[in-house]
Amino acid sequence: MGQLSETPVTTASFTVGDAELMREAGRRLAALLRAGDLVLLTGPLGAGKTTLTRGIGEGLGVRGAVTSPTFVIARVHPPLGGGPPLVHVDAYRLAGGLDEMEDLDLDAELPESVVVVEWGEGRVEELSDERLHVVIRRPEGAEGAGEAEDEGTDAAREVTLTGVGARWQGVGLRLLG
Repeated sequence: MGQLSETPVTTASFTVGDAELMREAGRRLAALLRAGDLVLLTGPLGAGKTTLTRGIGEGLGVRGAVTSPTFVIARVHPPLGGGPPLVHVDAYRLAGGLDEMEDLDLDAELPESVVVVEWGEGRVEELSDERLHVVIRRPEGAEGAGEAEDEGTDAAREVTLTGVGARWQGVGLRLLG
């Protein structure tokens, strides 16, 4: 990969107070996303990755409930209108990186879709020189840390977005906070 692909061109950080605000951040992020975008989500279990993706799905106006694809690895949510489909991938159970993910045909899906990959860091960066990394951190020792996201735990989270590649140059990520 070239020099530009490894250099962040824009970053933003903000605190999200609860699960509903995480969904709202996802809805706002969806307004910035377009077909061909690769979004990598990183954070511990229960951090809010699926909740953020649910908000992205709502913002994109896709069909079907956005739930964790842990056991099916990937779900495609077709658009209800004229926007792009959402491909939601959970790479948690995949240890082999991009080689193991080839069967998912993400490289074929990417040009027409928004592809969101939970646990994707270190596994799928080769799919695109232009991508958005989203890191979600929960405070150490926060009540509910490590529990499933949908069990009502609402500790604050720190969200850091890092755009990599020309696609993200000048994109107002700070507006999401």
